Amino acid sequence: MGVKLSAESIRYLTLFENLTGASVKDCLVYDDKVVFVVRRGDMGVAIGKGGINVERAKELIGKRIEIIEHSDDPAEFIANIFKPIKVNVRLMDKGGVKIAQVSVSPDLKGIVIGKGGKNINKAKELAKRHHDIEDVIVR
Repeated sequence: MGVKLSAESIRYLTLFENLTGASVKDCLVYDDKVVFVVRRGDMGVAIGKGGINVERAKELIGKRIEIIEHSDDPAEFIANIFKPIKVNVRLMDKGGVKIAQVSVSPDLKGIVIGKGGKNINKAKELAKRHHDIEDVIVR
């Protein structure tokens, strides 16, 4: 399953890889931030000592930076998207359509969904791009 990247995403991805030495599997560009999906095990090098790599990338790109660790396990990958919030992920198959159900304590539900649904939409986009999951539902 190939991930399609825009020219802007490719530019940021290359910059981030050169800056950090982390291997980037995906890059989503939003108005206010750039989300990098790094190879499993590359989280530490992507962040850098004391967060130096994230800070430098933030200065160079001029947007907030978010880093998510990839996983070949869809449930683990979806849980990684919501870190540091602890969520439980249940994968379901509804008539051949893969759906992820995310459970979180009620007081954190708003944060998981995000203002205007932006966190849940990011999770849906990444789950679809990397694991062909059609929907992510928060409970």
